Amino acid sequence: MDTALLNKIMDLLWDAICVVDTEGRYVFVSAAYERIFGYKPDEVIGRRMIDLVHPDDREATLEVASAIMAGHPQSHFQNRYIRKDGSVVHIMWSARWSETEQMRIAVARDITALKRAESMTAALHAISEAAHTADNLPTLYEEIHRIVGALLPAGNFFVALYDPLHNEMTFPYFVDERDDTPPAQSMDAGSLTAQVIRSGQALLVTPGAPSDPSLPVIGTDALHWLGVPLCSQGITVGALVVQSYSDATRYTEADKELLQFVSTQVAAAIERKQAEARLHHIARHDPLTDLANRDLFHQQFESALENVSRFGGNLALLYIDLDKFKLVNDRYGHHTGDLLLCEVAQRIRSHLREGDVVGRMGGDEFVVLLCRLQSLADSISVAEKLRAAIHEPFQLGDHMLHASVSIGVATYPLHGRTSRELSRAADAAMYQVKEFGGNRVRIAGDTDKPVQDKAAPGLGR
Repeated sequence: MDTALLNKIMDLLWDAICVVDTEGRYVFVSAAYERIFGYKPDEVIGRRMIDLVHPDDREATLEVASAIMAGHPQSHFQNRYIRKDGSVVHIMWSARWSETEQMRIAVARDITALKRAESMTAALHAISEAAHTADNLPTLYEEIHRIVGALLPAGNFFVALYDPLHNEMTFPYFVDERDDTPPAQSMDAGSLTAQVIRSGQALLVTPGAPSDPSLPVIGTDALHWLGVPLCSQGITVGALVVQSYSDATRYTEADKELLQFVSTQVAAAIERKQAEARLHHIARHDPLTDLANRDLFHQQFESALENVSRFGGNLALLYIDLDKFKLVNDRYGHHTGDLLLCEVAQRIRSHLREGDVVGRMGGDEFVVLLCRLQSLADSISVAEKLRAAIHEPFQLGDHMLHASVSIGVATYPLHGRTSRELSRAADAAMYQVKEFGGNRVRIAGDTDKPVQDKAAPGLGR
């Protein structure tokens, strides 16, 4: 068989045949090399093979090359190359060393499609597993980021969720080398992310295919930007976005298809974890006021007591009860009574520090745990502020109502060291206030008679 015929036959092969000299430079490649790597044969002859290998795979590739030259053929070695267009191609090599010719002869097979299929299958399993094992949404977002990062470059990655109630986007997970997590943004403000969510269509932005200049990205303008919608049951609930600020990391149509493929599973995983979080929240919070319910409050109470008993400090327990609340329900109806309870809960919450705990025990009774107190006087001061705040008028629909509260205060360790002791002390102090007309603060163990307020609590004016 003559050389010309042999070359024609090699050029018909789907795999590429490569010959490399002792210095690792190409001396021959078949026609299939251009299909796989993007370079014409005359563009690589004389070039070092290792220069085209993916940087992360060069060390392993050189080790295998040395083994081949030492007389150990390789039949299934895999590595990655950077194509001429900047994309990554996965290669499986069969190679051996010709001692006579002092050449390394190899056959390269493109297994990129196979690797992509394997990666997608693995990603789907990983996302499904994360949805079941992640303890909470932040952990799930971190797992999604890791899984997406195994499919394509995702150094800069964020999750945007659509809030239809407020017509805005929120960013519960945002990792970026240049920008911090942005605040919630109106869908009407206009951005690439908003366009993805509104249209329900993936969007790829590159220097060769720029976006509408009137649609900015979130934060610093990225050179390469890829966003895909998160869809569940035909409804777009958010978007996944990856972006890059340099040509070293680019995104392609293949990347867009890959991210779209996993996005439905990601959306399902997020919705599953959101549903679990809602159920968990409902089980631990009062359905009317959204304050901690009895179980959650006592759990946090015990945790706070354990902390101060171990490390020292003070805390105070406040029992708060609305005065003559039954009159409100009787006169204005239970709906207005519920509105009043919600407004009282909001006023209590707004006057507490971060770290303090407020709960509703049921009916018109609330409890507050004041943590990290400097002195007993601090608890009295906070209790008086709460009493005064609640004593301000409430506008509930067409009704202007005035309300008052009776507050009993017990402090650790003065009035008890256990939750039972402190609860009994605060509860007893609160009922003593009610016996003398309410609208006052009383410290547990105080023997002074409270002064009755002349205002008529709980009645409209």
